[in-house]
Amino acid sequence: MLGKKLKALGFTQEIIPHFVSVKESVFPFNRFPGVDVILGPEMKSTGEVMGIDKDFAQAYIKSQIAAGQNLPKKGNVFISVRDKDKRAIVFIAKKLEDLGFRVYATSGTAAALEKNGIKVKVLPKIAEGRPNVIDLMKDGKVQWVINTPSGRIPRLDEVKIRSQVILYNIPYTTTVSGAQATVSGIEAMARKELQVKSLQEYHRKGKAKNKSGKDKRKNK
Repeated sequence: MLGKKLKALGFTQEIIPHFVSVKESVFPFNRFPGVDVILGPEMKSTGEVMGIDKDFAQAYIKSQIAAGQNLPKKGNVFISVRDKDKRAIVFIAKKLEDLGFRVYATSGTAAALEKNGIKVKVLPKIAEGRPNVIDLMKDGKVQWVINTPSGRIPRLDEVKIRSQVILYNIPYTTTVSGAQATVSGIEAMARKELQVKSLQEYHRKGKAKNKSGKDKRKNK
């Protein structure tokens, strides 16, 4: 397409990056107060961002920060997941507890966590009483929300919770796999402060590494 042979462009061997890249879509939920953040086929992203680092956890957390998710290193996490996710969420909640977070949950999720030895503060459902999770969000006492949808027709409580996270600019996760990746990223941030490099720096390092590999093959 460029009018040159691949050999002339230096692409005669597979290039394996020495870093991990995570791309994230950005959606304009903050422009539509009260809307549910669960993705549907009619939604379009307003752009994309990317996080790059030496491992997945740090690259992922960079992508989330770039997309506007200001993830916490400490504080309170509210968890409410569907039945099929309760087993998987135990490991994530345990990690959060080990990192010093306090876990809040609705009764069903809380029962699964307590059964596995995790300390959890039980909150009533929105229609059952106060203070509930909405009250805590208003008071700035929730730093992250993990809420997986119950099915194709979401429950009223779920929609209210997910719409409020946008209003109060609270980071949120709606899948177990996303929660796992996020916890790994938070753990990475706790161990080491994130470093920033330009694309040019990554490119130069990659070229130097590939050249070094070629020189070694020549010497052999």
